[in-house]
Order: sequence, then structure tokens, then C-alpha cells
Amino acid sequence: CLMGVVTDEMASLVIAQLLYLQSQNSRKTIHIYINSPGGSVTAGLGIYDTMQYVNSPIATWCVGQACSMGSLLLAAGEPGLRYSLPNARIMIHQPSGGVRGQATDLLIHAEEIIKLKEQINGLYAKHCKQSISLVADNIERDKFMSPNEAKSFGLIDSVIEFPTVTEIEDINIKDDEDDLDISSDIPTKKMPTPETVPKKTDIELTPTTQKD
Repeated sequence: CLMGVVTDEMASLVIAQLLYLQSQNSRKTIHIYINSPGGSVTAGLGIYDTMQYVNSPIATWCVGQACSMGSLLLAAGEPGLRYSLPNARIMIHQPSGGVRGQATDLLIHAEEIIKLKEQINGLYAKHCKQSISLVADNIERDKFMSPNEAKSFGLIDSVIEFPTVTEIEDINIKDDEDDLDISSDIPTKKMPTPETVPKKTDIELTPTTQKD
């Protein structure tokens, strides 16, 4: 799960989990549930790079919100496996930051954040299959989207609606049909009946005399 602000500590945990799950079964899909307002760009890019590095398919789910860096990680899931619940919110925007110092230092940091902006524009364009110019226009300011709008933009592939009662019943029926009957494989131990319980033999105690 990726819940809360994206920080270095969170990134360390998520990266470790991704690497561990891949080591267990590299062909099994890994599901990442995202409810994040965003956070550190560098920490988020660390998670992003690990998602691209592992061989396991990664499904991403927006639960609540996926804003800023959270929306990029949502879009970075395996094509066809990027989902959102119907009442979630998704937001994209350009990176922001603040720094204090000498004029030369301010210029250095300004150039760095411009490079990050261009890099992130390219990543959105890659995963959303949009032109960089269209992405740049949309992230110039905070752009909030509904799940359907995010789907049209290419951030996600599907909006998961809540299943109907009929669908739930069908799932339960299928689960019942798929249950394995393992009762024949379990050795049974017969409980003793009154007829099979051996009767205790009566013990007759006889008094003994003590010799003087």
C-alpha cells in the first residue's frame, strides 16, 4: 500500500516490498493501492524506477486520491492493470519547491526543478500516450480529474464500479463450486462407544492382619 505523503521512509518500505514480492514469484501480479496527496519528487521517482525494474506485473489502484507524485505512480502501472474506484480523485501538476540562499544557489535549484518538470512531463506522456505539449499544458496548474476523466486522459485503464448483488451471488456460487472436498483425505478416528469401552475389573480389597 502507498498511503499518505510520499517520503523517503515510505519509499524505502515500498521499494523493499516490491523487491521482496518479486523474489517470491516474479510472474505473480503485485497490487499497489494508492491514497496519497503526493510528496517528495525524488522519493517518488525511486518508487517509480523500482516499479519499472521488477519483472512482476504491477497493478495500481487509486483508493481515495492520487495527487501529484501519487498520480504518476498510478499511471506507471502495467497497461491494462491501472484502476480507480468510482469516487476517487486524481490530480496532476508541475513539481514545486522552495529554497533559500545566495542568488547563484537559487539559480542552480531553479534550473534543477525545470529539468525535473521536463522529466516528469516525459513520464506522463509515455504512460498516458499523450504528446509532451498536451501534458505540459495540463500540468501547468493543478488539474483535478474524476476517474472517468483520468481514464480519458490515459492515467488509468478502468474504473471499478461496485458489484451488484447478483454479481456477488454469482461469485459466491463459483467459490462454492471450486471448493475442494478434502474430507476423504483426512484420516478419521472412531470415537469409542459404550460397547467398545473395556469394563474396569472390580478390585476386592481384603483386610490384612498385622503380626505382632
